[in-house]
Amino acid sequence: MSYHIISWGVSVGTIKTKANVCCVQFPPDSGNSLAFGSADHRMYYYDLRNTSRPLCTFVGHDKTVSYVKFIDSGTLVSSSTDNTLKLWDLSECSSHVVDSPLQSFTGHVNVKNFVGLSVSEGYIATGSETNEVFIYHKAFPMHAFSYKFNTIDPISGDEVDDNEQFVSSVCWRNQSSVLVAANSMGDIKLLEMI
Repeated sequence: MSYHIISWGVSVGTIKTKANVCCVQFPPDSGNSLAFGSADHRMYYYDLRNTSRPLCTFVGHDKTVSYVKFIDSGTLVSSSTDNTLKLWDLSECSSHVVDSPLQSFTGHVNVKNFVGLSVSEGYIATGSETNEVFIYHKAFPMHAFSYKFNTIDPISGDEVDDNEQFVSSVCWRNQSSVLVAANSMGDIKLLEMI
């Protein structure tokens, strides 16, 4: 067995934060900016050419921001353990603090676990602590679709209601209507939106 050590060189920049960072994301069309969510209930948007202060701080979640994803070059969605997803308009960044999201999405349950977040062509997928996947569209506050994982008792073969399981990860297949979702029991489902 051989091991290879790869040296990345030196850091080209540092952003100092006061709270734990839970997620980071580059926009799809630029390597000059970065968004991240934090345990201080906020999301930050930085221009990497000037990291002395954020271009914008998004305020509106009541708990940890667990995920942030770019819907497109001008819109972000954030997920929090406060049971909400929030849609943000980057053109509002001129005020440096944005406290009014374009949209808040509710219906899924997310209080203690990181349940995943994925976006594709205006659709937003998230897991739920109810062992379900929820699909939202950026234009509507309520979910468009949901899918519940069935938990089967391995001995009886009967479906059981197991409140301790949750969907832990979701990911859209690039440029398609296919979503993969996994739950805390180790079940992976390929789902297609039709």
